[in-house]
Amino acid sequence: MIMLFKTLVRPLLEYCCLVWSPTSKGEIAQLEQVQRNFTRRIAGCKGMTYWERLHHLKLQSLQRRRERYMIIQMWKAYKKLSPDIGIDFKESGSRQGPRAEWPSLNHKAQRSIASLLEGSFSVRGPTLWNTLPAEVKLSSTMETLKANLGQHLAGIPDWPPTTNYSIEHNNSLSEWAKRRGVQWS
Repeated sequence: MIMLFKTLVRPLLEYCCLVWSPTSKGEIAQLEQVQRNFTRRIAGCKGMTYWERLHHLKLQSLQRRRERYMIIQMWKAYKKLSPDIGIDFKESGSRQGPRAEWPSLNHKAQRSIASLLEGSFSVRGPTLWNTLPAEVKLSSTMETLKANLGQHLAGIPDWPPTTNYSIEHNNSLSEWAKRRGVQWS
């Protein structure tokens, strides 16, 4: 049943997510509701919370998967394996490795426009990139990147916001990094 979900449903929920990935807790919860409802029906998962089901089934939240795709796209841009996306990378001698700089926000722009830009890939991608340790960013191949990123993400709780569950933070890697004290530009 998990194979059916991964093959038929999840690709529809993740298609082109670098462009449309939601940022509000409500929108994230609506998307997570699809996976939450599906995992609830799997034998052996009765009585578990959504977060326990994700752990038991070795699944990531849809939000975590979208952020993972953003990080992979950032790595491709850093390695110049994709077209220029307007993000500058600066080499640093710190243990954090190369840093990404996003376009500056026009402070005179309307708040609604500024909020759209803050939720775009050109801002969220560098923010996520800058939270990563150097060993992930400096991976030499895509396979190495995915292995290093998987190992890094395994150490970060995956508790997505969902309807009817109270959680006081959003599940973004950048939020977890703030809690851990990781700094970015």
